[in-house]
Amino acid sequence: MGRVARVAVLALWATGLAAPACKRAPGGAPDGGATAAPSAPDPAAQVLVRVGDRTITVGEYTAALQHMDQFDRIRYQAPERRRELLGEMVDVMLLADEARAQGYDKDPVTQHEIREILRDAMLKKAREGAPGPDDVPEERVRAYFDAHRDDFHDPERRRVSAIVLATEGAAAAALELAAKASPTEWGELVRAKSVDAQARSAVPPDLAGDLGFVSPPGDPRGANPRVPEAVRAAVFEIAKVGEVLGRVVRDGGKFYVVKLGAKTDPHDRTLQDAERAIRVKLAQDEAHAREQALLDELRKEIPVQIDEAALAQVRVDLSSPDGGY
Repeated sequence: MGRVARVAVLALWATGLAAPACKRAPGGAPDGGATAAPSAPDPAAQVLVRVGDRTITVGEYTAALQHMDQFDRIRYQAPERRRELLGEMVDVMLLADEARAQGYDKDPVTQHEIREILRDAMLKKAREGAPGPDDVPEERVRAYFDAHRDDFHDPERRRVSAIVLATEGAAAAALELAAKASPTEWGELVRAKSVDAQARSAVPPDLAGDLGFVSPPGDPRGANPRVPEAVRAAVFEIAKVGEVLGRVVRDGGKFYVVKLGAKTDPHDRTLQDAERAIRVKLAQDEAHAREQALLDELRKEIPVQIDEAALAQVRVDLSSPDGGY
């Protein structure tokens, strides 16, 4: 388990959310009341370590373990790893107590981070019982596939290669050379003339100037931040893989000599192809729906009033690393 994930779990423990709750009867006394027969000592209440006048019990330690991912818990089967976790819990307790003593818990940023930890704990609780991908019924998977067939149509995709130049004259000269260049000569042209930041990457000559794949203009799934829209449209004018477009393409003050590096034909994915992706999506949708239901319920119970005028007055100070008010 990575340090960041461990810190998150230990922070959750430090807030008290990971500690086992003491069950109480309706009257407020612990279950069983004063008249209950003596019971055996609770193993969870056994003190595991004392830190000054504070303690960490077996129950608190076990709860911290249980809040970790199932696979992460495997590493704590070894005794030395369990001692390592206990040492981290002691460190958290010491540092948290000292932070409170120095008033750090009153800092707005600290309070916000604590609220985020509590938020994540509540959302995790809301997701409990949501089906995993393997638990989604087959009929739901098929119904989703039938209702979203367009989402499983993959259009033609083309790999864009380009020599990027700063002036139209330089681009015209490069185009004349590129039109009759071999793959090796194309790579040499890219490295010698292109002003693109990645033009001199150590790649095979036929991949020199590669800007990645795009789908036809208008397909929102096929955009590529490295490929301007004019270049994207231009690559679909080229007839064959390996050919260079017979004109220079201008976009954003730069000039492009465009080559079609490769292409894939359009095709429709089958239900079998798409099943796993659909199961993951439906499981995620169910988890998100449970989170939203909790938030909706809380907003019904607790009024939320925003002072729009005050919000409009807030300014972000970009000159200060800590922001400003």
